[in-house]
Amino acid sequence: MPGHVQAPDRGGHPLRWRRIIAGQQWMAWLLDRYSTAYASNQYRALQQFFKWLAAEDQLADPMAGLAPPRVTDKLVPVFTPEELTRLERACAGRSFTQRRDTAVIVVLTATGIRLSELAGLRCGDVDLWQRELMVRGKGGKDRIVRIGHQAARSLDRYLRARSRHAQAHRPQLWLGASNREPLTAAGIYQMTARRGRQAGVDAFPHRFRHHFSHTWLDRGGPEGDLMELAGWSSRRCSAATAPAPAAPAPAAPTTAS
Repeated sequence: MPGHVQAPDRGGHPLRWRRIIAGQQWMAWLLDRYSTAYASNQYRALQQFFKWLAAEDQLADPMAGLAPPRVTDKLVPVFTPEELTRLERACAGRSFTQRRDTAVIVVLTATGIRLSELAGLRCGDVDLWQRELMVRGKGGKDRIVRIGHQAARSLDRYLRARSRHAQAHRPQLWLGASNREPLTAAGIYQMTARRGRQAGVDAFPHRFRHHFSHTWLDRGGPEGDLMELAGWSSRRCSAATAPAPAAPAPAAPTTAS
């Protein structure tokens, strides 16, 4: 068949080698677009699946010939004041999307909370009077996170715009544009990256977390207090030295608006 290349049998079924080649191409695609940690996690998940499939259906394991990608640490730079200003200008305006995106950027800057924690916020978790957020962290642990005047003002403006949204009855804090359903973590990630591109800034949620912890320590803040604010149970989790986590899997278009 023209254009068809069959891999050498090497004692196994040609289909197995076609799967290996496809797996290699997929890993190369992941490594070109995401972190090595994310590619490694995807590799190990697929490895377990094919191991189970081979045992269940007595098929050759196509992952047996693949080596996992080497995970390398990636230093996360902090934002400069100019970069944060450009990000805020990229979101400036009075539309629903502009109010929402401004609030997301300002809350991330002010708190350094995790992407999953930000996406999990509900309207009832916001106390503008006390300037506090109730955050649900890892392991189901709740904690109170304080916000400043700027974050409270941005949230207040967003909540007023949100009240006119067709999905305003939803408990989730962050709603999609054009009366769409709530944003997922992947949608928030994509929105942050998109605003970063508009501002000419490499922006992603974990960079805000790293920036918050670096700024806290640089200003002489106690490490113990930082651990409590950031929801860490160990000093090894310090975002000031931790590598960037993987990007979430791409979301459906309706969740990233």
